[in-house]
Amino acid sequence: MYLKNDNLVIRHATVDDVQILCHWWSDGKIMAHAGFPNGINTDADELKEKLKNETDASRRLIIEIDSNRVGEMSYRIQGDAAEIGIKICNFSYQEKGYGTRILKMLIKYLFDEMKVKKVILDTNLSNTRAQHVYEKIGFKKVAVRINSWTDQLGVLQSAVDYELRREDFA
Repeated sequence: MYLKNDNLVIRHATVDDVQILCHWWSDGKIMAHAGFPNGINTDADELKEKLKNETDASRRLIIEIDSNRVGEMSYRIQGDAAEIGIKICNFSYQEKGYGTRILKMLIKYLFDEMKVKKVILDTNLSNTRAQHVYEKIGFKKVAVRINSWTDQLGVLQSAVDYELRREDFA
């Protein structure tokens, strides 16, 4: 996959991206909303093998803006639904509208090329910025799970589940 729109690119993650992915994942500021305020240590060799064995049903993707790697996305297709995730890891690219544009590119690909019927995701209830973006695109809130999981520090966290059907895609 190689999706391009002006200065934005979404592409498959490759073994050349392992070091930056490991760097991002080890940064607690980047990983806090995912429940890892201390970051996660990732074995680079294991990640290389995982990336080599990915299929079109499940992919890790790299986000590039102006030829700079600034974040990651992923999708996993099960049945007629795709579950997605996104992190813009370079904070200087956040809150500039890139997330909305990048999400729309991926969602269009999933609906048009992968023929999914709906896209699902979840986010931390405290991540109101992400919720605003998802709702602007057309995602509908389907559940709020209060105190449903515990983060790395033992703090209870809540999540919001969203889904987007093709007919609701803005």
